[in-house]
Amino acid sequence: MKQFKGSPAEWNRSISELPHSHILQTWEWSQFKAKYGWEPEALIWEDDTTGKDDPRRIKAAAMILKKKIPIRGFSSRLNILYSPRGPLMDWSDQELRNKVLGDLQVYAKKQGAIFLKIDAGIKVGGDPDDNQELINILPGINSRKELIERGWNFSQDQVQFRNTAIIHLDADEDQILANCKQKTRYNINLAARKGILVRKGKVEDLDLLYNLYAETSMRDGFIIREKGYYMTLWKMFMSNKPEKNTPSAIPLIAEYEGKPVAAILVFFFSNIAYYLYGMSSDVHREKMPNHLLQWETIRLSKSLGCKSYDLWGAPDELNEKDPMWGVYRFKKGLGASLVQTIGAWDYPANPIMYKLYTQIIPKVLSIMRRRGKAQTRRSISME
Repeated sequence: MKQFKGSPAEWNRSISELPHSHILQTWEWSQFKAKYGWEPEALIWEDDTTGKDDPRRIKAAAMILKKKIPIRGFSSRLNILYSPRGPLMDWSDQELRNKVLGDLQVYAKKQGAIFLKIDAGIKVGGDPDDNQELINILPGINSRKELIERGWNFSQDQVQFRNTAIIHLDADEDQILANCKQKTRYNINLAARKGILVRKGKVEDLDLLYNLYAETSMRDGFIIREKGYYMTLWKMFMSNKPEKNTPSAIPLIAEYEGKPVAAILVFFFSNIAYYLYGMSSDVHREKMPNHLLQWETIRLSKSLGCKSYDLWGAPDELNEKDPMWGVYRFKKGLGASLVQTIGAWDYPANPIMYKLYTQIIPKVLSIMRRRGKAQTRRSISME
């Protein structure tokens, strides 16, 4: 294991070739998080048997984010470490997996970390009605077993969605549309008949996008961050051209009679499109703008060469009581397939502090959520 010394473009190109490559492991995402108190460090594992310029030389990679935790009476080195959707590697390679996990555990202790969190997108299951070959989920099952044996804990704080829904874009548009549920196809056509139009957004649209997002959060009961966080993130990724090894973002805005009623910010990296942010108004919902918006996102993603569209989030448990159930049904209507992953795991490098931290953090998060909801309400009222 060593620090990556190449350029941002070389990092992105290298990780795009690794299994489970993800936009949260890109250089740009780490630099964005650096603006909000996280210190990034790019780590790689190389294969010494290949040539120096061989792109296959890098066998594994992990962008690690470190945040210092100021606790009175403790060393200033105390921190937490997080590799969002990392590390990236072939998790079926047991020798490589042992090496990477072992090195990360040593690294976490040397960094004075309370814990290191990882949440690689390793598949451990899918739709119950799908016929899956056991070989497709064995790496995830074996990895979970090894994490437990090594003393890692299934995290109380998952951060990202553990499960997601994926639309495969290899087929032509007619077949992708045919894969949608009949009701979804009807609603896509209904939106078009009712006069919903979808256009690409620009930087000048970001204020209205945030206002829509804030309105959505208040209606649906989830907490969002302060406005500057999203402005910084969205502008950073929108400034990049959507190319395979360059992370980028494009807003799509659904309008009725020239007024925005719904929008999506879709992100792109390594032939994958990501539905990271969706927002909608309370008006004209009966015209089904979200259905047409998703269909146009699928068409755009396919036109840019994407092989899959990650709809970012599915229920932890497949039952109607799960708060994500309604969203999941909408995504299933689009022809998406469930992907269940291993989820986030913590390595308690400092077991005593880890126990204390995991007892305190749920209370802190509860307070932050209450404050966040009040802040969002104020931001809407001031616009």
